[in-house]
Amino acid sequence: MSRPAVDIPATGLVIGLGNRWRQDDGVGLAAAEALRRALADHPQPPPLEVRGAGGEPAELMALWAGYRRVWLIDALLCGAAPGTIHWLAGHEPLPQPAVPSSHGLGLAQAVELARALGELPPRLTICGVEPARLGDGNTLSPAVAAVIPALVDALLNTSQRGWPA
Repeated sequence: MSRPAVDIPATGLVIGLGNRWRQDDGVGLAAAEALRRALADHPQPPPLEVRGAGGEPAELMALWAGYRRVWLIDALLCGAAPGTIHWLAGHEPLPQPAVPSSHGLGLAQAVELARALGELPPRLTICGVEPARLGDGNTLSPAVAAVIPALVDALLNTSQRGWPA
């Protein structure tokens, strides 16, 4: 039995995750906003769509449905220096944080649930930024805010070089 043809978008999707009211946990949303601005100013922008999300599994699966190439940006506690960018392949197990996530299930649990349901996109990359502060507040720490331009540049360069996925 053959599957019906699916109209797959010719674009990649970048999803910035987080909670902007929990300091560095908002890094994914801040990076997504910065990427949107960079794409608007780019003379020949790569074929990327940019979205923001809270990180719930059903929300993520609905957002990335039909995309072949997806990048997720989120705060990721791995014990490195604040502002360190971790590039992780979504087809491999992700680090399980010792601290509970501020978005219900954490990113690792959301990706594992999607994997178990057969709902992962074919190419998934996690861009995790090591946070310095995760308390109440809507301001990123200086170390995390400082890496957003480099993260945006890396996403633009990767999406241009590696296209199509």
